[in-house]
Amino acid sequence: MTRNKPSAMKRRLMRATKQNRRVPAWVMMRTNRNFLRHPKKRSWRTSRLRR
Repeated sequence: MTRNKPSAMKRRLMRATKQNRRVPAWVMMRTNRNFLRHPKKRSWRTSRLRR
């Protein structure tokens, strides 16, 4: 990917980076460990983002 990105793409990438986190520990505790994995968790290698 190029170094100079349009600001719209940069915002999209930042949002995807922020969303790509694990479920917080307090959520696991509150739901009796029903939610251990994040349904929207994304791997940078296997799945691509829409541009």
